[in-house]
Amino acid sequence: MSRIAKNPVELPKGVEASIDAVSITVKGPLGTLKQHLTGDVIINQENDKLLFVVANDSRHAKAMSGTLRALVANMVNGVVKGFERKLTLIGVGYRAQVQGEQVKLQLGFSHDIMHNMPDGVSVVCPTQTEIILKGVNKQVVGQVAAEIRAYRPPEPYKGKGVRYADEKVIIKETKKK
Repeated sequence: MSRIAKNPVELPKGVEASIDAVSITVKGPLGTLKQHLTGDVIINQENDKLLFVVANDSRHAKAMSGTLRALVANMVNGVVKGFERKLTLIGVGYRAQVQGEQVKLQLGFSHDIMHNMPDGVSVVCPTQTEIILKGVNKQVVGQVAAEIRAYRPPEPYKGKGVRYADEKVIIKETKKK
């Protein structure tokens, strides 16, 4: 069994978990998240703790116990605190602005890019070169950040492009004659 799965997930006050045969649902102050379950892992709820037990001795079941424990822990953190990703735009004329449920990106192309936000993800642009994505589901917030970054990833010679706020870009030296 995974070492991660041996640690129980504690449910803070105000968070409810309901488990049925095919899914687990976590409700909290910021929203509700649902995760599909396979038959490889059994989740037991004791007081304010969720315990993860392997259903059979297969290698896949042991691996899934740790994976499912991590997913449920992220669900609990999401409905209590939420998740956020910060992106910065580096380059002359690169800017972003929020227009309703869309982000308008000017990234040096001949056209503006309009990126639609999925349900559950909110976006804020405190300055023209910063984008802050907030949401309850860690996977969806990370995916939206990756999609926005993919429009113009940072290039290695000047570092221009869209990057995560904590990302370090290694600048290459140009070729000499």
